[in-house]
Amino acid sequence: MAVLVQRFAAALALTFACMTSVAAAASGDAVKIVVLGDSISAGFGLPATAALPARLAAALKAKGIAAHITNAGVSGDTASGGLQRLDWSVPDGTDAVIVELGANDALRGIDPKVTKAALDAILARLAQRHIAVLLAGMRAPRNMGPDYIKAFDAIYPALASAHHVVFYPFVLEGVAADPALNQHDGMHPNAKGVDVIVARMLPKVEELIARVRTARGS
Repeated sequence: MAVLVQRFAAALALTFACMTSVAAAASGDAVKIVVLGDSISAGFGLPATAALPARLAAALKAKGIAAHITNAGVSGDTASGGLQRLDWSVPDGTDAVIVELGANDALRGIDPKVTKAALDAILARLAQRHIAVLLAGMRAPRNMGPDYIKAFDAIYPALASAHHVVFYPFVLEGVAADPALNQHDGMHPNAKGVDVIVARMLPKVEELIARVRTARGS
């Protein structure tokens, strides 16, 4: 029963997030991007305007890049959870997806083979739909032991190479373990931390958008 309630709450949260998606520009040819992720994307502990998708939208708008970004982040989601909700989280008409999943897999010690298989299926399905992808990598906590760390950390570069997607190796680069950039739990970025992520990831998001425009012939 508790699991059903949790899933229902997650569905409601995602529906609300999609309804409050942010337009970086009002152009008719704006690139439509969905951020499929967990609490890092959902903006756990932050106002909606400070969440990663909203700040990315603002950064793109500031550069005059027409993009419409939908927040499809669900706190607590795993790679397998993202796969289960992929089809309704990424509606028809989506041009690109930023896949930001795996942190909860590592925190829970899920077998890296399970995580890799789920992410592989997500990337394959998006490729079948001709949707461009930016894969945001994750690293295992350093206390998980060398064997787990080696297996988990290898997931993302291997999948990025196999699927030829845009790759940002570590979504928390420059933020992880910095108390000034994280909330009190030490795991979730605060507003300043999100801005650091955006600044570092932005060139890869621009590369993603360029791929979409090239595919469009525009």
